[in-house]
Amino acid sequence: MRCAAIGLLALAAGCATVVAAPPAPELPSAAPAVTAAPAVTAAPAVIAPTAARPAPPAKAAREAAKPAPAPTLDVAALKERLRSTSACGVFTKLALKNQMDDLLQQFRAQHQSGGASGVSALRQPYDMLVLKVLAVVQDGDPSLARMISGSREAIWGILVDPVKFNALA
Repeated sequence: MRCAAIGLLALAAGCATVVAAPPAPELPSAAPAVTAAPAVTAAPAVIAPTAARPAPPAKAAREAAKPAPAPTLDVAALKERLRSTSACGVFTKLALKNQMDDLLQQFRAQHQSGGASGVSALRQPYDMLVLKVLAVVQDGDPSLARMISGSREAIWGILVDPVKFNALA
């Protein structure tokens, strides 16, 4: 059992390769052996050249390893989706809006004071608010939850940068 776990771990880490097991010895059977009909050989087929050839494995691996370009963040569309979603009620939306406004006010105060280190202290309240919004919308509007989750770091980048933050307001 321990060897199997170590083998799986090594395979998952890419440290080992799978080696084919040796063929199992044939056991005598009581049924008569069936012989296959002789194979008919045909003339070799001519492969016509095609315009599109499959990518070599190394090139395909490099293409798959490239990170996908980051989607652009449309803050206005995200706001509109939050306002129009039926995943939560009016009072929940108002409570979330008040909490968002309070957090934005804290960012505004930090940017006006000029303290860059103070903005990093707002990361935990930001994360907690994003998690609260995700918890509210994830069951009723999963696509909006994915949009918010995917935009989390991009929104943080806007809030931390004073120039981008002032352009947002």
